[in-house]
Amino acid sequence: MSSAEQLPRISFIIPTLNAEAILENCLASIAFQTYPRGQMEILLADAHSTDRTRAIAKKFGAIVLDDDGKNMEEGKRLALRHATGEFIVFVDADNELTHADYIELAVQALRLNPQALGVESYYLPSPKMSSFCAYITHRLHISDPIAWLMAANPILVARAGEAERWRLPYGSFSYPLGANGFVFRRADLASAQANEKFQDTHIALFLMKNGQREWLRLRGRGVHHYYIQTLWKFVQKRRRATVHFLRVQEEMPVNWMKEKPPVPLWLAAVYCVTFLGPLWHTLRGIICDGDARWLWHLLACPASVLGNAWGVLTYQRRGKDKRLIAELQVKQTLK
Repeated sequence: MSSAEQLPRISFIIPTLNAEAILENCLASIAFQTYPRGQMEILLADAHSTDRTRAIAKKFGAIVLDDDGKNMEEGKRLALRHATGEFIVFVDADNELTHADYIELAVQALRLNPQALGVESYYLPSPKMSSFCAYITHRLHISDPIAWLMAANPILVARAGEAERWRLPYGSFSYPLGANGFVFRRADLASAQANEKFQDTHIALFLMKNGQREWLRLRGRGVHHYYIQTLWKFVQKRRRATVHFLRVQEEMPVNWMKEKPPVPLWLAAVYCVTFLGPLWHTLRGIICDGDARWLWHLLACPASVLGNAWGVLTYQRRGKDKRLIAELQVKQTLK
C-alpha cells in the first residue's frame, strides 16, 4: 500500500442551488489541494439547480445528489449519509480554500489533538471581494453584526507549528462554530447523530457540551468567503438567513444565541439601530487594524436589523411554502 493510500479519506460536502457563478472557483480550490486526489471525494447536495451547477460539478468529478429537502441542512444530512470519508469537510459554494495545504495540515492537526472537535477556518480577504464583503467576512468573521455582538470571544489556548488551539470562556457556549470549511472527524459527527440532526452550529454545540471544549485553527489559513458583495444584497441575504433559521428552529429548537451570550439579542438589535455603538467599533477597528473597511460597520448594523426583521415578516406570511428558501436565494458573485 502506498503512503497516499494510507492517508484517511476526506469527504467534501457542498449544498448547492444555482451556484454556477461561484462553484467552479470553490471546486478548483479543492482540486488544488496537496492532499492526494484519490483520497478525496466531493458530494454535492443539489436542490435541483436549473443553471450549469451540475455540469460544473461533474467536470470536477463530484458526486451529485438530488436534494428534495426544504433547506440546505437537509441537503448536508443527505450528503453525509453518502459520505465515505474518515474526515468530513463542510464547504459552501461561496467558499474558496485559501491554501493548497489546508486539508493536509487540518488532518495532521486533528490527529495530534484528539481532544479537539474540529478545525475552523479563518475568513481571509481576497482580491475577488468587494470592500464590503471583506469587512463582513474577514473583519467580523461572523457575517452579521448582530451575531458578532452576541458571540463570545474565543480564547487562544496554545500554538504548535501552524496549529492553534482555541476554546470559549467557561460558562458560555455562545459562538456559531461549524461552517465554511470546517473539518470534522466522521466519528465525532456520528456521536452527535449528525446524519439525522445535522445543522452546522448545532453539532459543534453538542460536541462542546459533551466535553470537547477545544477546536483548532490553522494560522493564516481557511477560506475566502464570498458571502455577498453589496449592502443591499446583504439585506436580502439576512432576510433569507432569518427564514432559514426560523425553519430550523421548528425542527430542532437549539440556538447558540441562548447559550449565555455576552450581549442579549434585544440589546444587540438596539445597538445596531443607534449611532454611537457602531461608531465606537468603527473607529476602534480602523485604529487597531488600520483598515478603512470598518466604515461599512456604520451601514451594516442597521441593514442587519432591516434584513432580519424582513425575514421574520416573510416567515410569518409564507413560512410553510416549501420553495420559499429557493425563491429568496440571493445571487452571489466574484468581484
